[in-house]
Amino acid sequence: MNSKKTFLNSLLGRMSIEDKVGQLNLLAGDMDVTGVKNSNDLEGKILTGQCGALLNVYTPHTTRALQEIALQSPLQIPLIFGYDVIHGHRTIFPIPLGLSCSWNLELIEESARIAAAEASADGLHWVYSPMVDVSWDARWGRVAEGAGEDPWLGSKIAVSMVRGYQGNNLADPGSVMACVKHFALYGAPLGGRDYHTVDMSRRAMEETYFPPYRAAIGAGARTVMTAFNEIDGVPASGNRWLLTNLLREEWGFTGWIVTDYAAVSEMKNHGTAGTDADAAKQAFHAGVDMDMVSELFLIELPELGKSGAVSENLIDHAVMRILESKWDLGLFDDPFARCHEEHAKQVFMNPRHRKIARQASRESMVLLKNENGLLPLKRRGVIAMIGPLADSRRDMLGCWAAAGDESMAASPLDGLHEAVGDDAVILHARGSDVLISNNNLLDEAIKVAESADVIILVLGENWQMNGEAASRANIRLPKCQRKLAKAMLKLGKPCVLVTMSGRPLELSWEERKFTTMLHAWAPGTEGGRALADVIFGAFAPIGKLTMGFPRCVGQLPMSYREKNTGRPFDQNTAYSSKYLDVPNDALFPFGHGLTYATFAYGPVTASAKEMSAGGSITISAVITNLSDHSASETLQLYLRDLVASVTRPLKELRGFKRITLEAGESRVVSFRITTADLTFPGPDFTPISEPGDFEAMIGPSSANLIAVRFSLM
Repeated sequence: MNSKKTFLNSLLGRMSIEDKVGQLNLLAGDMDVTGVKNSNDLEGKILTGQCGALLNVYTPHTTRALQEIALQSPLQIPLIFGYDVIHGHRTIFPIPLGLSCSWNLELIEESARIAAAEASADGLHWVYSPMVDVSWDARWGRVAEGAGEDPWLGSKIAVSMVRGYQGNNLADPGSVMACVKHFALYGAPLGGRDYHTVDMSRRAMEETYFPPYRAAIGAGARTVMTAFNEIDGVPASGNRWLLTNLLREEWGFTGWIVTDYAAVSEMKNHGTAGTDADAAKQAFHAGVDMDMVSELFLIELPELGKSGAVSENLIDHAVMRILESKWDLGLFDDPFARCHEEHAKQVFMNPRHRKIARQASRESMVLLKNENGLLPLKRRGVIAMIGPLADSRRDMLGCWAAAGDESMAASPLDGLHEAVGDDAVILHARGSDVLISNNNLLDEAIKVAESADVIILVLGENWQMNGEAASRANIRLPKCQRKLAKAMLKLGKPCVLVTMSGRPLELSWEERKFTTMLHAWAPGTEGGRALADVIFGAFAPIGKLTMGFPRCVGQLPMSYREKNTGRPFDQNTAYSSKYLDVPNDALFPFGHGLTYATFAYGPVTASAKEMSAGGSITISAVITNLSDHSASETLQLYLRDLVASVTRPLKELRGFKRITLEAGESRVVSFRITTADLTFPGPDFTPISEPGDFEAMIGPSSANLIAVRFSLM
């Protein structure tokens, strides 16, 4: 028996059932508010061993002080400190949905590594990220925290995030434990309304929603957070099929499971538990190890264990999983390893972190439209930056800004001034508030813009309009901002529309009226500088959408991965699957994103007409840069199974490559396809691949593809 097992078994043997249950209790401090309640008498509960972990507490000074209290408790078990570090800790990166639009897995992993370094330097051991929920509904506010609509790309990003956070050794003071959330299906609430019911088939689970969770578990994520929603009529936090049969037994997860905020007590609201004791019993029997904030485990489990209603042996297993993590984090060796203020000063927002954050912001921005080549702008003349978000530093950070400091962020106006210097005159006016019209502000903006040669109009959502508890039934720009946009267009001047948000917006009117549209998401600490880099051409945009923008909210939920129907879309057939008032497709589809160059695509060829089971085939495309300067493009590979034992999507992403071509250069880009790429959940959900005909498609977006066929023998 090694020293770890010897030590932990000895510790467990000295613990009363109350001591054990204390380790399963996660309490909340008040340095941030991320839920419906905070915890009372933190220090008293820590001192008496009634707390195993804390959230919403950070800084070396504060965590050290509380850890010292924990070490005065009878068993001297150190605490784990956790926090919602979603897209950076001190240095804030673009929101995850924006960062996913970089399609740069190495950069995404590095962003998580930097977040881990800063979070751990701030006394933290555990981050509630990555959020890997697939979502097809932009009304849901938490799409900001995920990687968009595609399970294949979402799986790749989930792996990158877990690796970035956890590194190679949790005992490394620069590493933190990842917490995969929200398990499961949280991204598909009915009506896009947060916390609402989720109701879906097992096939939808297996084909679309489960893959990113499974990938994150496969990458070694140490913890999983339950979802607020129900699954097949049972709340996720009380769903034994989900947490034990599927996650632990089928997928082989060996880490520990924590609920979301007060989710155990909320099972009474769901109507599956009549009492607190019943709720605690259901959650624990389902497989939950740690109760976040509700304290029902703390209050109810000791008596449930003593009465035999809950097995103390199962409690031991849950406690051991948490103690093992504390050992692996190095807490029993040095509980203060992440509590050094001088080290924190060297790590927080250092120049390297800010440089990478700027690059991440650049790569996340998506050029939606550039019809007349207005972008990139020249640094000359008079430039008016107009809009309620133009000089907002806080809104650059977006939702879930962790310990980010808005005073350290660069607004779009800051970035513009830094980039231009004395080469051009910069004018500024707000034009309106984010949500409320103001005629005085509008008149000022018109007057300022009349004096300009070109207008940069910065509109969108503020940071409170997306994220948790921020679902919107109407995802258009607010009426006051559309009024401002109309006023700017009436001036007849060249106008760049920059939109910022935490979700895809419904921009149908704007797409008809503006020739130039750039979507910047909430781009983070360095977002204003990155925006100026893109606008003036110091960096050509390369972002590609990972979630389509709808033409109308009535299309939601929507995805490029839709399946055919018995009556597929046919514009000339009345009795086919379509709307009367809008096209079926997205306004800006998954994979869309322009740059300051023009490319030609094709032909697309297959290395063979047939592929043997267990073999491979190569699909290739010629891409040519038609511009007079070097440029980068991200080519995407999609596959379609034409006939299968169960219905299959019309197209599924299975690969992508970013290449840079010199002016006039042509290159062949190739993708190797194996049987694994053709595998899907069969009729009984067992992964299978079937002989038959397939279509491979390559292009710059899911809506702009050239196809070639091959067969699996």
